[in-house]
Amino acid sequence: MKNTKLFIILLSSILVSCSQNNTSSEVSNETSEEVTTVKNYRENIREVDQICGKELYASFKFFYENISTTERGYGLIPDRYNINNNTGSNYYSIASIGYGLACLPIGVEHNWISNEQGLERTLKTLQTLENIETVHGFYYHFLNANGQKFSSDIEVSVIDTAILINGCLVAGKYFGGECYSIACRIYEKIEWEWYYNEDIGKFYMGYKPNSGFSGSWNEYAEQLMMYVLAAGSPTHKVGKAAYDVMKRLSKISSKTADYDPFYLTYTGSLFTYQFSHAFIDFNHEDESGVNWFTNSINASKAAVAYAKTQQNNYKTFQNGVWGLTASDGPNGYTGAYGSKPCSGKNKCDGTIAPCAAVGSIVFTPEKSIAAMKEFIKDQRLWSKYGFIDAYNLGTTETYTDNSINVSSKGWFDSDVIGIDKGVGALMIENYISGMIWNITNDIPYYQNGLKELTIR
Repeated sequence: MKNTKLFIILLSSILVSCSQNNTSSEVSNETSEEVTTVKNYRENIREVDQICGKELYASFKFFYENISTTERGYGLIPDRYNINNNTGSNYYSIASIGYGLACLPIGVEHNWISNEQGLERTLKTLQTLENIETVHGFYYHFLNANGQKFSSDIEVSVIDTAILINGCLVAGKYFGGECYSIACRIYEKIEWEWYYNEDIGKFYMGYKPNSGFSGSWNEYAEQLMMYVLAAGSPTHKVGKAAYDVMKRLSKISSKTADYDPFYLTYTGSLFTYQFSHAFIDFNHEDESGVNWFTNSINASKAAVAYAKTQQNNYKTFQNGVWGLTASDGPNGYTGAYGSKPCSGKNKCDGTIAPCAAVGSIVFTPEKSIAAMKEFIKDQRLWSKYGFIDAYNLGTTETYTDNSINVSSKGWFDSDVIGIDKGVGALMIENYISGMIWNITNDIPYYQNGLKELTIR
C-alpha cells in the first residue's frame, strides 16, 4: 500500500499501527464499544492521507503522556518537551492545558483511550483548575507542577486564559455531567470587564501584579476568541465594541493573483490566523460581510505564495514546503516569524515550523497535506510526538543572511511545543470531522457570543 493511499481515519487500528512502537502503556489502543457522548459530534468523517493520522495521534500522545501528577497540580501540561532528553519543561502552560483538554474527546473518538479514561482525566484536571489561584478569574500564564505561578512576575494572561477556557468547555461539554458544571463555573467567574479598557474599547494586552496592565489588543490577530467568550459571558459580559474597534484599526491587503484581500496581522505569523479557528467555527459573515474563515484561507494562500519568493534565498523553502509561525529558531524562540503581506514587520531567516502548514489544513488542505508529505520524508523532522517544532537548512549558495549561523547539516529543533502541537491536532480533527467546531456550536456561551458580534 502506498503512503499516499487514502484511508478512513475512523479506523483507529490503522492509525495506531503507524505509531505503536511509541505507545505509552497508559494509552489504550483497544476499541471500546461503550463510548457514549451526549451528542454525535462526528457524523461526517472525511477520508484523509495517512500522514494526517500519524501527526494527529503523535500530537495526542504529547498531551496525554505528559502531565503533572502532583496532588495539587494533577493534569497540568508542560509548555514544551525535549525529544533528545525525553523531558518536559518544569513550567506548565495554561494554553497547553487548554489544547490538551480539547484533545481528550479526540482520543476517545479514535479509541486511543476509553471514555472512562478521558472523563477521569478531564474531571481531575478541571478540579485542579478550579482550585488554582486566579486574578479576577484569569490564570497565570505559567505554573509549576503544584499549580502555583511559576515565578513572582509571571503575567496574568488574557489570551492564554481564553485558550484554556476553550479547552475546558470543549472537554466539559463532551464528557458532560460534573465536568461540564465545573467548566461552566470556571468560565463564568472570569471578569472580562476587568481586563477591558472601556475608554478606548480595547482589551489590555497583559497584566502583571507587580506592574499592572500594559499594551492593548489593537488589530486583528489570534484574539478573536476573546471577543466571542467575553460577549457570551452571562456574568461579566463585554459586548461588541471591542470587536468593532479591532476591525476598524486593522489593515487589509491588496488583491493579488494568488489570494484575495484579507485582514493583516502585525507579523503575518500563521498562528494568528489559526488559534481562534481551532476552537470556533467562524465560517459565517458578520453584519459588515466579514468572514474570518475566508480571511484565514487567503492568509494561508499568502503564506504559500511568500514561501515561493524565498526559494532562492533559503534551502528550507523547496519542494512546496511552507509555513512561518511563532516558533523556535536557530537563535531561540520568536513570535516574529511570519509571511508578507503583514501590517508590521515579519521575520524570515529560513526557519520553517511544520505546525504552520498543519494548522492551516482546514483552509488550504491540498497545500498543507503536500507540505506534510515533504516534512515526513526527512526523519530528522519526526519524533515520538510527531513533527518537531521547527528546522532550518540554511541559505543557498547565492544568498547571505548574517542573522543566522546554520551549519551545512542544518538546524533541527530539539523540542516540541504544546501550543503548536495543539493547534495542529485540533485543526486536523476539524478537517476530518469538524468535531471541535460541532462541540462549541452546541455550547450556548459561544452561540450567544457569536450572536452578540453578529457573526451568524
